[in-house]
Amino acid sequence: MHRHHHRYKIPKTLRHVTLWVHPEGRVTGALFLNFHTKNGAGVEDPYTVINEASEFLVLQRTDPEGLRFYNKRAIVRVEYEEEPLPHEEGLSTLCCQLLMMDGSLIEGTVRHLLPPGRSRLYDYLNLHDARFVKLYLSDGGVCVVNKSYIVCASHLIERHESETPWLPDAVEIDIT
Repeated sequence: MHRHHHRYKIPKTLRHVTLWVHPEGRVTGALFLNFHTKNGAGVEDPYTVINEASEFLVLQRTDPEGLRFYNKRAIVRVEYEEEPLPHEEGLSTLCCQLLMMDGSLIEGTVRHLLPPGRSRLYDYLNLHDARFVKLYLSDGGVCVVNKSYIVCASHLIERHESETPWLPDAVEIDIT
């Protein structure tokens, strides 16, 4: 009976990711993604998989090798590379900064189709069907962040490399 299980396997592709898991830390491996989305053609997106209702995520670890099942509530963030997408009509683009519980700051851009009149950062963070938010990073990567580990979020004004910030990075105070 068990030797015929291969007939019931759903073919999947592996996508390299880095997880930040509490309390374990950095974990590298690959997610199992379907070759098609629920809406049609194209490989599944890690963002979609991590926001599914299932409580656990399957990861093929690289070091040490092995199959692991991670509780999504313990996953702080997931980082991966993604091909740039063309700009869609009606897509909200919001530059923001997230302060995480561990004190780290994550800066990125939200690109999400939001309804007219509900296209603020506040609206995106409060989407009920998503436990994780997706940020596009300046280095071309993607960071999917667990909303439970966000202390606060703020808007960032997009500035060019040549522009200087309004405030210096550090200020020396001379106490006399």
